[in-house]
Amino acid sequence: MSPSEPVEPPAPVSFWQAFAYWLKLGFISFGGPAGQIALMHQELVERRRWISEKRFLHALNYCMLLPGPEAQQLATYIGWLMHRSWGGIAAGVLFVLPSLFILIGLSWAYMAYGHVPAVAGLLYGVKPAVTAIVLFAAWRIGSRVLKNAWLWAIAVAAFVAIFALRLPFPLIVLSAGAIGYFGSRFAPAYFAPGGGHGAAAASAGPALIDDDTPTPAHARFGWGRFARVLAVFLLLWLGALGTLAALYGWNGALAQMGWFFTKAALLTFGGAYAVLPYVFQGAVDHYHWLSATQMIDGLALGETTPGPLIMVVSFVGFVGGWGQALFGPQALFAAGAAAAAVVTFFTFLPSFLFILLGGPFIESTHGNLKFTAPLTAITAAVVGVIVNLAVFFAYHVLWPAGLSGPFEIPSALIGALAAVALFRFKAGVIPVVLGSALAGMAWQLFLH
Repeated sequence: MSPSEPVEPPAPVSFWQAFAYWLKLGFISFGGPAGQIALMHQELVERRRWISEKRFLHALNYCMLLPGPEAQQLATYIGWLMHRSWGGIAAGVLFVLPSLFILIGLSWAYMAYGHVPAVAGLLYGVKPAVTAIVLFAAWRIGSRVLKNAWLWAIAVAAFVAIFALRLPFPLIVLSAGAIGYFGSRFAPAYFAPGGGHGAAAASAGPALIDDDTPTPAHARFGWGRFARVLAVFLLLWLGALGTLAALYGWNGALAQMGWFFTKAALLTFGGAYAVLPYVFQGAVDHYHWLSATQMIDGLALGETTPGPLIMVVSFVGFVGGWGQALFGPQALFAAGAAAAAVVTFFTFLPSFLFILLGGPFIESTHGNLKFTAPLTAITAAVVGVIVNLAVFFAYHVLWPAGLSGPFEIPSALIGALAAVALFRFKAGVIPVVLGSALAGMAWQLFLH
């Protein structure tokens, strides 16, 4: 077809056709949020033409302002726009469900066979690679956000606050947001977003949801619908948390996991790396659901599975449930799987609320969102927090017995090679993790 010939609009898409695509996406969504968003853009905007470039970016800009995994929320938003609430729920659930099952299987193998020399060797190599990956994440976010001395100062202050002063992560986030809010009033030029998704590219042709397609009836704002959605989600949240408290006690691990990961879900501004320090503070230091070493291993497993990186919380739940033998010593897998499911439910439930409750507000205007200065300041603080996470990892990896113990030279070499691969050669995360794992296994089995 020549460029001058008109492009026919795509045929209508049924719920089950969309369901099949969202299920496929759940199994192939590697590459972190940037890769997942690029994958959806290529498929939904360019190839299938389910949504136009402009409407896609409008939805993405909203999801970028929300706490939680933006790629999963974007899938939920598009599913909701196309097929009402159940379409959004299907898209969002299928985005994470394959990853949950895969992580439960990997977590079981880790807990049951992690002491086997070959497996231990793989994990030995993965730990320094994860340290390099976290440092690379800080650099990647920082290079995009830290555009002036004000934002650098916020990042440094956040690092000092969490590393030296041990201030809680929520306080750091709230303080940064307040600085951004007042900064936008008195020095707006310094708090303009350091990047963005740019203007819409040339159209790929007519789309099902095109630039001028009227907002469907189900996506128009109404106070009655707003109240119903809010009531349903409050009932789901309170019902699930209340059931866990009634069955196992409020101080039981499952109820406390539900409460803790609800709070974590509301603090994930800036992606999974931003909330991991908070999960560390709670799951490792406060509740003792798992050790620091296990947390590093879990992050490595999360990096190699499809779905949002925040799915590492499922590993936290599994190890916590298994380690505390919630259902007795004969049902360790059941305890781990139940805890992983509980953690995943409470982590992602707010994401569905934000889309189904806030989507109609966003659909009421297709202009640019203005609430960016607090997010810019929060993201700058997140850079400092992630650097602290890298320092924390490096300490536990390079001096596993403490500073008075031996320095792990092989770990340092593997970590340095992983950093060179990431920074210099722009290697993908999965090849870096796999290569480091093989190097660790070779060291443990043949050279150690």
